[in-house]
Amino acid sequence: MKLTVLIDNNTLIDRYFLGEPGVSYLIEADDKKILFDTGYSDAFIRNAQKLNINLLDIDHIVLSHAHLDHTWGLDPLIKLYTEAQIEYLDHSQPDLIAHPLIFNSRTYCGLQEIGTLLSADKVSRIFKLKLSSEPLWITENVVFLGEIPRKFAFEHDPLESRIIIDGKEHEDELLDDTALAIKTKQGLVIITGCSHSGICNIIEYAKKVCNEEKIVDIIGGFHLLNPPEIKMKQTMDYFHRLNATEVHACHCTDLRSKIKLSEVCNLKEVGCGLQLEYR
Repeated sequence: MKLTVLIDNNTLIDRYFLGEPGVSYLIEADDKKILFDTGYSDAFIRNAQKLNINLLDIDHIVLSHAHLDHTWGLDPLIKLYTEAQIEYLDHSQPDLIAHPLIFNSRTYCGLQEIGTLLSADKVSRIFKLKLSSEPLWITENVVFLGEIPRKFAFEHDPLESRIIIDGKEHEDELLDDTALAIKTKQGLVIITGCSHSGICNIIEYAKKVCNEEKIVDIIGGFHLLNPPEIKMKQTMDYFHRLNATEVHACHCTDLRSKIKLSEVCNLKEVGCGLQLEYR
């Protein structure tokens, strides 16, 4: 199994890729290519081209949640596939896997749209939609976790954004926030977007769904942005007990939180172009 970071906030020294505050990873597992999130712009496509990665033969697109830094790259991806049709280029017909709330509009602090820009109807004309709040096995070893049970009270953040459901505005509990878990011979690899549902909640649910306690790696955003002291402390306690082989905290994980996490786990750097392989 191989993971390539196409988009992250960070870029690495002497690697000349585009960075932006967003997430996009390419995962190759069980002879399938899975695109996890699409970032904010077309930067993930341009980075893939620099890496000589063909995004016209992906099998699955997985969206971690609706926010703009994870889904607004869908528009240039659809353009890429539409132009391939126009030019009679070989291309796949990937499905798009996400929570059923992925296309609902979101608002935040006067911003009228921070969610997915495209409608389910329009996206379904290009990609096959597979929307599920339950775990969905994509391959023999890769599972989309669906809706994450909120087990740990310390991970419950104040609700700030709003969601439109059936024309009415509600507090947004970010129920669409999810992750991927991948079974390897070494143990589980867990891939997150922002972890609004709680990074510890995600890990616990991944272990339950996969019936596996050993964690090889967790890569993605941990939603630790100036977290309250109690949240940081209990997250550190959890990671100390977890004893993961490696941890790649990035995107929405601030410097202070990374420094704290590095005290209790084997924290590694992340940046665009990084490639990780697991047995």
